[in-house]
Amino acid sequence: MVVKVVATAYGGPEVLAVIDEEVGLPSPGEVLIDVRAAGTNPIDYKLYAGNMGSDPSQLPMPLGLEASGVVLAVGADAVGPMGEIHIGDEVIVYPARGTYAEQVIVPASAVVRKPANVTFEEAAGLLLTGATAVHALTATGVLAGDTLVIHGASGGVGLIAVQLAVAKGARVIATAGESSHAELRRLGAEPVVYGEGLADRIRDLAPDGVDAAIDAVGTDEALDVSLALLADRSRIATIAAGRRGLELGVKSLGVGPGSDPGAEIRAAARLELVRLVEEGAIEIRVASTYPLADAAAAHRELASGHTHGKIVLLP
Repeated sequence: MVVKVVATAYGGPEVLAVIDEEVGLPSPGEVLIDVRAAGTNPIDYKLYAGNMGSDPSQLPMPLGLEASGVVLAVGADAVGPMGEIHIGDEVIVYPARGTYAEQVIVPASAVVRKPANVTFEEAAGLLLTGATAVHALTATGVLAGDTLVIHGASGGVGLIAVQLAVAKGARVIATAGESSHAELRRLGAEPVVYGEGLADRIRDLAPDGVDAAIDAVGTDEALDVSLALLADRSRIATIAAGRRGLELGVKSLGVGPGSDPGAEIRAAARLELVRLVEEGAIEIRVASTYPLADAAAAHRELASGHTHGKIVLLP
């Protein structure tokens, strides 16, 4: 028996429970993972909050879409995107389901190698946020020489988007609280504090205008300011305010109704992200860690919207 976290009802973090489950052995095309760390993401609590529907047949709902760990068993014909998978391999899994667990069985198609130069905690926070950042940069067509505004730049997606955009040769103006400004400057961005007057502060930094904007925070301010700065709505994307984004005619990315899931872009991004981490071109910032049993507390911090990096669960 192993421990896992599930949502027993639709609601807030109080509906989360720790249960015991028999895992078994992987079927053909599957891999059994000993989870060392599980990444948390806003989509995790949005699912059991009912934002994507409240079908009772989905309960109890397993949580978690990404993790890092060690391969315990390999089913027949289980080959991953990077080739053969062996017992003892240190890996990252994404996209998977039910990774808030001590052990989890996942499709081999979700398994890539863990870069040796990062910890399990860091690795668990790479792929969902990283793939989302790649999707957002692709959707907005960011190229060398562009001036890009990233709202919510100190969060998990924002920090990787900053690094990827800077590596492309773009100029990045990053909105964030002042406590994150030194870190964002170190990564090559020009930070600006959010709040009243944000559009004017960005205009002062970029008097010739901005070329693209990514909303990684989901506030009305992020979209309103982006619209005030850009006439071309096709170069504005939101990953956190899907419904309003669709109403405004900007690109809404993710799993919500009407949004672009970008499945092919995100799947292809995994190998590139692993390579960039191995080369030291991307850093993963872990804001905090919680024991698996404290998933509810982790989600409360995550939902506050003021994290500086990834929140990770440790079995």
